[in-house]
Amino acid sequence: MRADYRTVKLYGESEIIIKKSQFLTFVKRAETEEEALEFIQEIKKLHHTATHNCSAYLIGEHDSIQKANDDGEPSGTAGFPMLEVLKKQGLKDTVVVVTRYFGGIKLGGGGLIRAYGSATSKGIEATGIVERKLHHLMKVSIDYTWLGKVENEVRQSPYPLKDISYADGVDLYMYVLTAEVNKFTDWITEMTNGQAEIQTVSKEFLEFDI
Repeated sequence: MRADYRTVKLYGESEIIIKKSQFLTFVKRAETEEEALEFIQEIKKLHHTATHNCSAYLIGEHDSIQKANDDGEPSGTAGFPMLEVLKKQGLKDTVVVVTRYFGGIKLGGGGLIRAYGSATSKGIEATGIVERKLHHLMKVSIDYTWLGKVENEVRQSPYPLKDISYADGVDLYMYVLTAEVNKFTDWITEMTNGQAEIQTVSKEFLEFDI
């Protein structure tokens, strides 16, 4: 499973006007190239009367899939600067479409590069960025005699409590950062005098706003 990484929130959009041209930016998280391509086609269909629907995306843990499309703008003036913004911001699994409605004033090569870069940055800002951190979902099984102490300590700890299950004994489920699993295990073991059973149930990503 991949390490911690930055990506955008699920969806966002923005608009800027540059020399009478309207630039609409649409941003979405996409974990596969198929998702990215479907999103691009959705925007193209929605804005089929636009002058251009330029796009860029990065997919995969190591950016193994990355594409940029100028959609009729001069080569290298739209898709590439959009892709560069994604890279500079360290984003993963992100697709961006910038739709341009031409306003009658040509921007020139440098102007287009700045415009598409700015539109992409604005769209990402409007969408928001999150850091996805890998956590272990830990199951702590204890006798009822330990419930009050353990639950109180857990609720005051930095480990998010997901759920508590009551049966013959009590099972508490908590999220623990991968790097802190040993520290967490030692903490619970000491707290319960070794009376707790501790195990990893699964590994999941939790998201934190940046």
